[in-house]
Amino acid sequence: MKFIKSRLLLASAASLLVISACDSDQKSAAPPRTKEAVVAIVNGTAINKSRVDMIIEHGASDGEADTPEVRKSIIDKLAMQTLIAEDAVKKGLDKLPAVTEQLDVLRQSVLAEAYVQDFIKNNPVSDDMLKAEYERIKATVTGSEYKARHILVETEAEAREIIAQLKKDPGSFEKLAMEKSRDAGSRVRGGDLGWFDVSRMVPEFSSAVSKLEKGAFTQQPVKTQYGYHVILLEDSRPIEAPPLEEVKAALTQYLQQQNLKKQLDDLKARARIELVEAPGVTAK
Repeated sequence: MKFIKSRLLLASAASLLVISACDSDQKSAAPPRTKEAVVAIVNGTAINKSRVDMIIEHGASDGEADTPEVRKSIIDKLAMQTLIAEDAVKKGLDKLPAVTEQLDVLRQSVLAEAYVQDFIKNNPVSDDMLKAEYERIKATVTGSEYKARHILVETEAEAREIIAQLKKDPGSFEKLAMEKSRDAGSRVRGGDLGWFDVSRMVPEFSSAVSKLEKGAFTQQPVKTQYGYHVILLEDSRPIEAPPLEEVKAALTQYLQQQNLKKQLDDLKARARIELVEAPGVTAK
């Protein structure tokens, strides 16, 4: 929230500097503007309610409430910022090369963000596009997922001892896991790892699990980078894609990003970009 506010306030300062610097040249040519709600006037410069609303809107994404106290704090900061920017213009700081460069960069950044938002707004992802992409991804979902338990120990000898105990009493796996496993996360659940895709596991573990029959445990210790495992396969099933409604928001965002990328790639392809000098490290 602090970062967002700082950026927004900085953007406000930049606009104040630009407006102040150009005001004397553009007053006569400026078209009449719709009257906006004003929350404060600082030395004749209005601070519009829309600017405060914009900062509040960005803050809401971080969970900050819209309260009179928060708004007053924002207005106080904008008022102080207005005073500083006004004095900076009086001192001619807006004419300094380093400052004009920063203002130009900031202006381009704001315009670029506006372009992106405008593109997304005017190129919505349709239901047909969503369904087509969902079906395409769904068709690529293959393989199985597994439900297993494991016991992780430090040495091969410990693992072999556990296997020997399980051969005598196959039903003791959960008890042994709680007593002996070094995996603190699964130990409290009797070694239960829940359902998982083998791609999430290290190769040695995945290979061992995929070879087991339902209800069977590994007859040899499985060595991985974490130690030695004894694994019990409880069940397996084909991997199924989640329902469309469950992934709709993420899929919409993905398609928006893809559409935007294509637009920007096309924009770049039509442009003439010449690298005059490769960037180097500035000597200190």
